[in-house]
Amino acid sequence: MSAPIRPNPVRETLLAGGTAWGVMAFEFFTPGLPFVLAAAGAEFVLLDMEHSGIGIETIKQQIAFAKAAGIVPMVRVPGHGYHLVSPVLDAGAQGIMLPMTETRAQAEALVSWCRYRPEGKRGLGFGVGHDDWRGADPRTAMRAANEAVLTIALIESATGVENAHEILSVPGIDLAWLGHYDLSDSLGVAGDFDHPRYRAAEAQLIESARATGTPLGWVASDADAARHARARGFRCLCIGHEVAVLRSALAAAFAEARETGGREP
Repeated sequence: MSAPIRPNPVRETLLAGGTAWGVMAFEFFTPGLPFVLAAAGAEFVLLDMEHSGIGIETIKQQIAFAKAAGIVPMVRVPGHGYHLVSPVLDAGAQGIMLPMTETRAQAEALVSWCRYRPEGKRGLGFGVGHDDWRGADPRTAMRAANEAVLTIALIESATGVENAHEILSVPGIDLAWLGHYDLSDSLGVAGDFDHPRYRAAEAQLIESARATGTPLGWVASDADAARHARARGFRCLCIGHEVAVLRSALAAAFAEARETGGREP
């Protein structure tokens, strides 16, 4: 009855000062998705439950596929609550993103849900997805799991930015994530990422992350945006989500194919 909890190389990389790359997934929850992402060079997949509408059964399957593909499965849960986090962790998620994190108390709650005692109050369940159904010595598994789960505060509102320093000062918060669309909307400039109000808020979040030594994450639209994000201090980056990547690639290919004057085969 002894099996190690899988390590989390993404968490280890980020806490050591490195950069991690992945893709967010909203729609194409097939057995092959994590293998395609891994083949492309992704280190993690961030499975969305907030906007996709998927439930725990789909999440359990995708986590198993991701582990088989050799990438880290992380999940954006649909809201705040221990009951939303606990089953996803027991299914084997190695990262939990809490949407609309706006206060220190919410960040403290996230950590408590994701960590076993004494760091938190995660409930004990073994011989399930998170320990590969093999069972483990409880004390050994608890210590290993506390080192393997990446806790992510998704900051996506003006209130969250104002409280970012307090949020990111919470012991156990591993990563801050900029939710740029919701942030711009909360500032009254939805989708205008060049607006001075948005730029100021982004700069404030970047400064709070720097001051607390917290890595920053973001969904970049393409490689160029990702390069600029790295220059601004972001170290956990998604290249789009899978729907946007497919749509952009197809749109570019169709546009090129439809151009007149091309050479005949």
